[in-house]
Amino acid sequence: MTPSAGTPTDVRLYRPRISTWWWTRKRTYFLFVMRELSSIFVAWFVVYLLLVVYAVGQSEAAYERFLDWAASPWVIALNVVALVFVLLHTVTWFALTPQAMAVRVMGQKVPSFHIIAGQYTGLVVVSGFVLWLVTR
Repeated sequence: MTPSAGTPTDVRLYRPRISTWWWTRKRTYFLFVMRELSSIFVAWFVVYLLLVVYAVGQSEAAYERFLDWAASPWVIALNVVALVFVLLHTVTWFALTPQAMAVRVMGQKVPSFHIIAGQYTGLVVVSGFVLWLVTR
């Protein structure tokens, strides 16, 4: 800082040190950071799905090579970790939806429970349909 005379002073601002792990001390902060981190794993699942579609579209040999690669231990471990993070992402996202949007029916606000229950119902229906498609 420089006073009106234009000479610098020795004034220092107090800046407390903040740990890199500040977000681990409070559950809400931890869940927020984990939800944000989970978006990386959501992106991984998109890439993985695109790789499956690409392999299927190439040839049977390409699909077999993909299956061999997908059966490697590190890919399986990555997919298990990604599944956990995607489930966390889904649960926390569904819980936040009623705060992000106010649904009104006939002028009255729909309770949060109904919005969340509707999301889980949709998730179960779509998952059941996909399971039916894959197993038939």
